[in-house]
Amino acid sequence: MPIEDKERIIVPDENGEEHLFEVLFTFDVDETNQSYIAVVPVEQSEDEEVEVYAFRYEENGNDDDDLALFPIETDEEWDIVEEMLATLADEEEE
Repeated sequence: MPIEDKERIIVPDENGEEHLFEVLFTFDVDETNQSYIAVVPVEQSEDEEVEVYAFRYEENGNDDDDLALFPIETDEEWDIVEEMLATLADEEEE
């Protein structure tokens, strides 16, 4: 489901540096019981092509703001995320 307010999260990279991202959307896949999040970097120049990052996530404890992010590693998971991105892009064009 798309998030109406532009939510932002901080994601550390492999070197421990933190980067601010804007959340595009989150969605759940009932068949696999997995949740996914798609984000874009907040700091990028306007003429750059927007790079979208996607992760599988799990909420930690009772705090909705505390997420554990996991890389998407299988082609099946990437297919699911790409299909959702395409669907949202089609809806925005209408």
